Amino acid sequence: MAEPLLAPIGATHSLEHNDALLVTGEAVALDVRPTSFILRAAGTMIDVVFSVGLFIGAVFLVSFWQASTGADDAITQAAIVTSLVFCIVVVPTVVETLMKGRSLGRLAVGARIVRDDGGAASFRHAFIRALTGVLEIYFTLGGLAVIVGLLNPRSKRLGDLLAGTYSQHERVPKVVSQAAPMPPPLYGWAHVADVAKLPDRLSRRIAQFLAEANHMTPDARQRHAAALMFEAAPYVSPVPPVPPELLLLGIAALRRDRETAALHLESARLARLSPLLTGLPHGYPRR
Repeated sequence: MAEPLLAPIGATHSLEHNDALLVTGEAVALDVRPTSFILRAAGTMIDVVFSVGLFIGAVFLVSFWQASTGADDAITQAAIVTSLVFCIVVVPTVVETLMKGRSLGRLAVGARIVRDDGGAASFRHAFIRALTGVLEIYFTLGGLAVIVGLLNPRSKRLGDLLAGTYSQHERVPKVVSQAAPMPPPLYGWAHVADVAKLPDRLSRRIAQFLAEANHMTPDARQRHAAALMFEAAPYVSPVPPVPPELLLLGIAALRRDRETAALHLESARLARLSPLLTGLPHGYPRR
């Protein structure tokens, strides 16, 4: 998944040299992840095994056809060569084109072939990659692809360099929510507390501290919690007599719950107004 990141003015040049960032013409950087060399190798091995198995099946069918019809050896050899081209060039090209840059191996590792600018690869790109793969994967037993991939920061093989493509990793880990519920000692305080004036920047710092608190030493954890409570106290009313970290948990939970409730109310109001905003006068045709 590509996540948009705003690039500051004058920073476009530095972003272009970051291999994990794709900069559009509007100076917006997209955070994309190229597929690692190991995953690319695993996906390619799966695709090669599939192509070789398909070719072995084709050879078996040609041999069975020759034995049953008594065809000439030259015709049989031509059929085998045609089957070879079909299995290692035609099939990968068609599969990659129809599946929008994916194949059996890339489905297994969660990758997709895209253009260097992040767009979808076309038949031309798939054909160039498949044709080059005959040299770098089959004729050299993958040696040329390994060398080129290790020397390229995006693990591109020769076919990618010629076609202007690379492998984008789309399978990202699931984001685990770090949101904690309202601490029980603060249930009564939450009904009367006012935290609306808390600055957004300070609120984000509190949320970041709560997410990283378990990885801090006890002294650093208490020190940071006390410092954040000192900054947040002027914007919280009333301030309950509880430990600093417990108060920070309550502030974060209260702001989250109230902002969620406000968003639900806004959605409900828009849903009620939708017929009036999108409706047409009585008898007016919808075109």
